Amino acid sequence: MQLRFDEQDYILQGGVLSGLNPVAFTTSDPIRLWIVQIVIIILMAQLLALVLGRIRQPRVIAEVIGGIILGPTVMGRIPNFSASIFPDVSLPYLNLTATVGLVLFLFLTALEVDVRIIQRNAKSSTLISLAGIAIPFGMGAGIAVPIYNTFVNPNVNFSYFLLFTGVAMSITAFPVLCRILTELKLLNNHVGVITLSAGVGNDVVGWVLLALTVALVNASGGLTALYVFLSSVAWTLFLLFPVKWVYYRLAVKTGSIENGGPTPAMMIITLLIVFISAFMTDILGVHAIFGGFIAGLIIPHEGGFAISLVERFEDLVTLLLIPIYFTLSGLKTNLGLLDTGITWGYTILLCVVAFVGKFFGCAITARLCKFTLRESSAIGVLMSCKGLVELIVLNIGLQANILDQRLFSMFVVMALVLTFVTTPLALAVYPPEHRIPQVPLHREVKKGEEEKAIERKTEPSEDGFKSRFSVILNRIEHLPAIMTLTQLLQPSQSSFGNSTSQSSEGGGPAPIDLNEKVVTLDAIRLIELTERTSAVMQSSEADEVLQRDALASIFQTFGHLNSISVSATLSVVSHESFPASVESHVHEKDSDMVIIPWHISGEDALPSAVSYNPFDGVFGQGRAAPSEKASSVMYSQFVRRVFSTAPADVTLFIDRGVSHVGGRGTSAAQHILVPFMGGPDDRIALEFAVQFCANPHVTATILRIKKVEQDALSPVETGTVETESKGPHAQGNVTTVMSTSGFPDTIYALPTTQTRMESENADNLIFARYAPSAGDNTPALPNRVKEALTRVKFDTTATADPLHKLLEYVNSERTASGDGKRNLLVLVGRGRRMAAESHHDEIKTIMQQNDAKNAGVGGETLRTVGDMAAALLVGTKASVLVMQAALPSTDN
Repeated sequence: MQLRFDEQDYILQGGVLSGLNPVAFTTSDPIRLWIVQIVIIILMAQLLALVLGRIRQPRVIAEVIGGIILGPTVMGRIPNFSASIFPDVSLPYLNLTATVGLVLFLFLTALEVDVRIIQRNAKSSTLISLAGIAIPFGMGAGIAVPIYNTFVNPNVNFSYFLLFTGVAMSITAFPVLCRILTELKLLNNHVGVITLSAGVGNDVVGWVLLALTVALVNASGGLTALYVFLSSVAWTLFLLFPVKWVYYRLAVKTGSIENGGPTPAMMIITLLIVFISAFMTDILGVHAIFGGFIAGLIIPHEGGFAISLVERFEDLVTLLLIPIYFTLSGLKTNLGLLDTGITWGYTILLCVVAFVGKFFGCAITARLCKFTLRESSAIGVLMSCKGLVELIVLNIGLQANILDQRLFSMFVVMALVLTFVTTPLALAVYPPEHRIPQVPLHREVKKGEEEKAIERKTEPSEDGFKSRFSVILNRIEHLPAIMTLTQLLQPSQSSFGNSTSQSSEGGGPAPIDLNEKVVTLDAIRLIELTERTSAVMQSSEADEVLQRDALASIFQTFGHLNSISVSATLSVVSHESFPASVESHVHEKDSDMVIIPWHISGEDALPSAVSYNPFDGVFGQGRAAPSEKASSVMYSQFVRRVFSTAPADVTLFIDRGVSHVGGRGTSAAQHILVPFMGGPDDRIALEFAVQFCANPHVTATILRIKKVEQDALSPVETGTVETESKGPHAQGNVTTVMSTSGFPDTIYALPTTQTRMESENADNLIFARYAPSAGDNTPALPNRVKEALTRVKFDTTATADPLHKLLEYVNSERTASGDGKRNLLVLVGRGRRMAAESHHDEIKTIMQQNDAKNAGVGGETLRTVGDMAAALLVGTKASVLVMQAALPSTDN
């Protein structure tokens, strides 16, 4: 008797041990091959995304190219590869998974569509959007005639093909456009705002036209197509009005709006609405993906609800399901069919027509709306982006038999080329140096805005005190450090007439100084831009996100309670762009100083408050996990970039447990030490210490340390910082040296006699201004400075080992109060510009004495904080304020 070996018999109990082929496809158990296919697709897409991401290309290009490589164009030519890994009988299962992912992706895409953006920029965006649809549609309809006569089967209705080609030419890929605008930091720029608004309108109209095209193709006649279209409109209106109203009420009632995120019940309701809507549009004869898109339009954006909802879905959809869909698009693309000159000629013609129609249609309209030539060109280039939505349109055309595989491949090449060139062309026609400062999203740019956006320049303060500070916020553990420092910056209460502790000669309260500048803090909240849709939405909805942000809210509340003016700005950019965002923020706010917080838990800190700091591992003060060390290196590089690029003075506050000061009935609770060894950075530290002492609860000691035996200037560690190493950038009499890691190091002086004399003269001048030893030659100082100097003590010491002397002095100051709990903050200069002495040998000795393991890692620390700060962090437990004076401008 012959045994029948069917699919059920094939599933052996022993699996591969019984001879089972792990990639053999069976309809009863397709999961094995499905998993193999998914693993290959994800790995290919991720690998290509890593490569293409370095040239600023969106992920969709990697996914489609990955599909093309896996398809008949490349790997399909390997014998039995397609038959084994992507057999035709397995594709329906992949297609089902991809369609579910596409429905959810269109739902997420609709969540990015914020109608309020169109309303804020209605006139310009509407005109650009209409021109960006009408002109490409007309040109697409024109080119459809020769393409139809050359490539299309006569059985395909010419009107349907003409309509489809027009839609394919006029569509703009809104999701990819959002990411490109964010990557180029144009999302809050007036060009980006208008482009985004026009893209929203273009996207909505494009989907309507595509739905009409599909309805016509699927209908048996013109009257049926009309019924299909009207039924789809009725379903859309039903969702947009009664369902949306009920959904919003449920979200409010469940607390989802107030809490900024959906409850489990709202998640269930949302999923039901998405899939029921997809089911309805599918049975109505349009396509299931339109149902997902319409469902996304009813989701409220209030309270961050939409962003939170996106965060629940996006990883599963964008990392797993969508790559399947676009890889399938690549599998259907066979570039081997483009085998004639005529075929390639029409492919190039498609690319040219698609770009020219969009570019000139949008650019000319933008020019008529009073945009400059560069701005108009940028809008035209950006609106020509195709990407995700174009590929969805093409797949629908292939599924509806409007396109065959050859035409599908031609259109895919067009979509890839236009998506690929969008970013480099936008940078070419609208580089950063030609952009005007950012403007709020809530208003349309008017004529003359560029002139109004010119940088403000504040007059220097008579007393030399700084009044405008840019504060960097990006971690919750940095808040205590920032609050501590800003509280110390509060001026004397007598200036506001709220205290009688400082009296005038007549015995009454001290008069109010109306000319005194009030301290203002302009915080920049940094959020890293990732590939996630939620990150893009955070950038596009920056105003609302900032209102909900915990860090910004806490800091602004702290400022209000302490009578300090605090403003906050949100910047959602890539981590590499953090320093550039800080630089732009400082320019925009015309800040006097940038404050960078960095927290190290003190010895008395609670265990729950302990947080990792880059110096923990460096100085043996903690055992950090490798991931924490990697994170700390990134933050260290960010700090060094800010030191190098900020157009103002910069201070790095390394908080090791300074307590708040200034409570009622307290004596001076904070003491400041400034070890002065010369140079611009030390001089700015001295001036800042005097400003701190305007607070009646702060005292200071200025310790001028002179090195009695000056050794020759020794090179810094071999291979790290030498004036002969690669990448020196001369700035007057100083040199900025790039380390082997590519990040800027501390500024070092050129060891010349002129440098030494200039440094000593400048040092003597600042001491002649502030030190009482100058006698009658002391220049007239403002009252506030004189009052502050009553709390400043000047001291001088000479030693052959200045860093060892400094450590001894600091440790003695910490115990000066007798109970060992005196708060001490040390202000040190970061660099050694115009200071001839080198501390290289001494700092190396100090690090070896404290921990032998530190000898191999000192170079990284020195490049970040400088020699004196490194010695203090190794040998003491005092908080340190590392200061750097604004670097010389290199613009000239």
